[in-house]
Amino acid sequence: MSENTIEHTVFVVSDSTGITAETFSNSVLSQFEQVKFEAIRIPFIDSPEKAEAAAARINHCAAEKNTRPLVFSTLVNPVSANKIRAANCTFLDLFGTFVQHIETALGVKSNHSVGRSHMGGLSKQYTNRIEAINFSLAHDDGQFVHGLEQADVILVGVSRCGKTPTSLYLAMQYAVKAANFPLIPEDFDRGSLPATLLPYRKKLFGLSIQPERLAEVRNERRPQSQYASLKQCRHEVAEAERLMRMEDIPWLSTTTRSIEEISTKVLDEVGLNRRSY
Repeated sequence: MSENTIEHTVFVVSDSTGITAETFSNSVLSQFEQVKFEAIRIPFIDSPEKAEAAAARINHCAAEKNTRPLVFSTLVNPVSANKIRAANCTFLDLFGTFVQHIETALGVKSNHSVGRSHMGGLSKQYTNRIEAINFSLAHDDGQFVHGLEQADVILVGVSRCGKTPTSLYLAMQYAVKAANFPLIPEDFDRGSLPATLLPYRKKLFGLSIQPERLAEVRNERRPQSQYASLKQCRHEVAEAERLMRMEDIPWLSTTTRSIEEISTKVLDEVGLNRRSY
């Protein structure tokens, strides 16, 4: 660790899972590269008593570290939120900051319901996500070709270019039914897409990767194999990109992009970036 690095404790406090607050805090804190943050998540603070216990924990940390921790909160209950706010911390109220302004803009009061974004089996959105995950798992790596007409998008590309994690992320986060299908040497020899995909050309989106990075990934799976050789990777990547250009399939390289960036690009290109709440 650099001598100039600052260490700071961050609490993520929520009346539900804390995923929303944690995701937001990660995005914001990533702007402070000179600081090393120790994140502590305190989920399911669904009563004033639990809020008091969380506040005591925050106060103990402040006294021990002699620094006021940052607290990212998505607590809906104002009584619980105020107990945390009174602790020796810098309190960042993610819900309160926005809800009041939205109420004013819409002329409608919010429900102040706990856990509305994670309502499990009661939520149609949740059911759609589970269905999408099951679909993506069943249609991973071209292992099940029936039902492709139900796919929202079909990712194509060489083996190990990031199709599976992108498919699952799209399903888990956006309830997108994403299948993925490998492009293999036989497709390159034939010079055309697999016949199975031809009826769904408009649903296709291609992923590629730099050959050097592909060789690294494949060597982790099959060390010293022809499959993982740089020569083979260069050949497959070049042929896959040639095929995607010839078939006019939109595509991007995953080499320097995160799963979040790749997924956002896919949603935008395929026209799936509108959601109802």
